[in-house]
Amino acid sequence: MRIQVTRTGGFTGIARHREIDTSGLTDAAEWEALAESALAAGRGTPPPGVPDGFRYRITVDDRTTHCADPHLTDAQRALISRVLKEGA
Repeated sequence: MRIQVTRTGGFTGIARHREIDTSGLTDAAEWEALAESALAAGRGTPPPGVPDGFRYRITVDDRTTHCADPHLTDAQRALISRVLKEGA
């Protein structure tokens, strides 16, 4: 499974993009369950955010969802944090 996260917005407006490929990872099932939960709670179009807040596009294989601060689910927040931290 390929998981991509793109973060835009914020005070400086700098975009950030990271990606994880779960194939071959020992914790792949955990990544995949988290990704499915994050997708389930997202929207098909970018939601309105708050001034200087971050907006996110989460793509898992060929499915994409959008979400924005401060209205992230726990699964979305965890997935975004892990991908942006560990992604290449």
